[in-house]
Amino acid sequence: MAKQIKITQVVSQIHCLEVQKRTILALGLGRPNYSVVKNDTPQIRGMINRVKHLVKVEESK
Repeated sequence: MAKQIKITQVVSQIHCLEVQKRTILALGLGRPNYSVVKNDTPQIRGMINRVKHLVKVEESK
């Protein structure tokens, strides 16, 4: 089973660049306090790195 991470959006994306808004949507988020569980892959880590000021990441059980 692949390692999974929980991604929670903590800040609104209202004043962000368009590329950051699209990254948030691609992660399956959209509003503050929304969370998703994703597999920990290099692609997901790259997306998180692009919007690291908007999200909180923690290991999923």
